[in-house]
Amino acid sequence: MTVTPPAEIDDAVVENALLGGRVRLRQPVRGYRAGMDAALLAAAVPARPGERVFEAGCGAGAVLMQIAARRPGVLLAGLEREPAAADLARQNADLNDVADRSTILTGDVADGFRPLGQPLFDWAVSNPPFFDDPDALRAPAPGKRAAWMADDGLKAWTDILLASVKDGGRIVVIHRADRLADLLGLLGEKAGSFVILPIQPFAETPAKRVIVRAIKRGRAPLVLHPALVLHDRSGAKHRAGVEAILAGNADLAI
Repeated sequence: MTVTPPAEIDDAVVENALLGGRVRLRQPVRGYRAGMDAALLAAAVPARPGERVFEAGCGAGAVLMQIAARRPGVLLAGLEREPAAADLARQNADLNDVADRSTILTGDVADGFRPLGQPLFDWAVSNPPFFDDPDALRAPAPGKRAAWMADDGLKAWTDILLASVKDGGRIVVIHRADRLADLLGLLGEKAGSFVILPIQPFAETPAKRVIVRAIKRGRAPLVLHPALVLHDRSGAKHRAGVEAILAGNADLAI
């Protein structure tokens, strides 16, 4: 992803530029840092002006700020468990002049949607933690644990996404490709009309990520898109079409 060199704000925070400089993002020097997944998720949300988008686990606001830059007039809300990350998300909303259409809530996904006191949304998005079994990987650094480990399992994340959107509302998730069956099963309790986009590092390698879009109460047949291939063997950082998406010059059609 194209970013400017980080500018250090203090000992704990740096500022990066995303979407070709259209987004300024303050994020921790150590711990989880937003990257490709956040950019692709934001590119896959074609919300219209006046629609409301909810993100479960918004971190420092990388996805929300990129959606805001791509979609003027969209109203944004994020839920984040870590107070320091939530505070950074609020700072980033101010920094990008979207505080008037952004709400950052501090709370735990496991507590569900109802305690947030929010009306139902048109869109719900998330990049859930990749693991819910502590034995599945080497213990992550403390600053990255919340981003990598779903303490209450993937179901807590799909439950809040399903609860947060109105009937006909859209849910968009980016996750590990090997959790696709779990995602479809959990979201399928109340949603359908699935659209799946595999994301492959190279054309000849298996997908590492999937983006899944679902519609609450949707009943249309599942659609499996051709894979988005990130790299070729030319030596370029990304394929030209991918670079256009990451720079904010193209959307991710799904």
